Amino acid sequence: MLNLIWLGMLLSAVLLAGFNGRLQEVADGAIKGAETAVTLSLGLIGVMTVWLGMMRLAERSGLVQLLARVLRPVMRRLFPEVPTEHPAMGSMVMNIAANMLGLVNAATPLGLRAMQDLESLNKRPGTATNAMCTFLAINTGSVQLIPITAITILAASGAKSPYAIVGTSLLATACSSIAGLLAVKLFEKLPIFSPRESASELREGESRKEETEILKANSPAPMSFISKILLVIFLLLFAGFIVRLAFPGWFGFPQIAEPASVRLINAVSTAAIPFLLAFFPLYALLRGVKVYEDFVEGGKEGFQVAIKIIPYLVAMLVAISMVRSSGGIDALTKVAAPFLKWIHFPSELLPMALMRPLSGSGSLAIFSDLVKTFGPDSLIARMAGTLYGSTETTFYVIAVYFGAVNIQRTRHAIPAGLVADLAGIAAAIFVCRLVF
Repeated sequence: MLNLIWLGMLLSAVLLAGFNGRLQEVADGAIKGAETAVTLSLGLIGVMTVWLGMMRLAERSGLVQLLARVLRPVMRRLFPEVPTEHPAMGSMVMNIAANMLGLVNAATPLGLRAMQDLESLNKRPGTATNAMCTFLAINTGSVQLIPITAITILAASGAKSPYAIVGTSLLATACSSIAGLLAVKLFEKLPIFSPRESASELREGESRKEETEILKANSPAPMSFISKILLVIFLLLFAGFIVRLAFPGWFGFPQIAEPASVRLINAVSTAAIPFLLAFFPLYALLRGVKVYEDFVEGGKEGFQVAIKIIPYLVAMLVAISMVRSSGGIDALTKVAAPFLKWIHFPSELLPMALMRPLSGSGSLAIFSDLVKTFGPDSLIARMAGTLYGSTETTFYVIAVYFGAVNIQRTRHAIPAGLVADLAGIAAAIFVCRLVF
């Protein structure tokens, strides 16, 4: 399916550009897309190194397995083919938690590590497993407690209540996530999406599965009573830091004029990354892990993964840039305007709805323009903010995550992701009309 989608994007961009007299713009867009892909990939090296190093510490200390064990009932239903003690369970939980808190810099490396862990169980290298497709559906569903980026744009534009979209975004993301999960579980049973493999691929997959047993065999040292006391003290200190961020008035600092629940979630989001960067090494050290050596060993994978995804990102971003430059989205908006009016969908939002699954920066630019044109407190701006916060750049996520583990046959991942996006868009419009 990805082959046809990619070729369709290229051909439609060139043909539309020919009719619109924008062939030069399409050529420039292709070059710009390739440059952007390489820049993004190289920019991931440092972040990938940090978080893969931290994940190595979390695995060696047994923290990942502990986290997976706590959430075993939910994860077992979502990923029945993944062993409950496998590192992939913990990696996926950490990625989902980072996405919910809006920690993009942490979520992507953690998601890539989760895909690598899932690939270690893959009996058909090059073909996406059911677990991979389910994991991608959860990511494209994009449940977020607070859509930080959209709120920032509204606040910078002078919105009287930029946090008004928090509730609508949460409802819309819940709809998109449920729709994505239902779709991925339905599609995996359809014959058209059944995996096809050769005997050699099956044998290679079995050998990869055996590699995961090495990691599971590493059992960290038990934590002493004094170590447990030190860990509790650390956790209490960070809890105090979060309270100080959320309720500065209690400590003699100026109080922020926001709802208490919003302040608390913001405080957790702000403190999350510093907490994890300190907690993982501390917990590992208290479990007898050589933290510096293992961090460096895990971080070595960061460079390799970032380089590996370059061709996949280049292919996807070149096609996306060509479609944007050809004027195809504007043309489709004009053609669809009568139908959109009939279903009460604001035609002003169609360019953003079409761009959101393709490009984060492109949809952000459209959102900013809508806020500037209609005003930050307008219904259109709030719909756009909710839409931005409740959907994901599906094709970018698929290119990066599947590219990291050399998956060419994506099976039902793209249809399920697009169902999640469509549900998020529809829910964003409906909920905003209902609330505002």
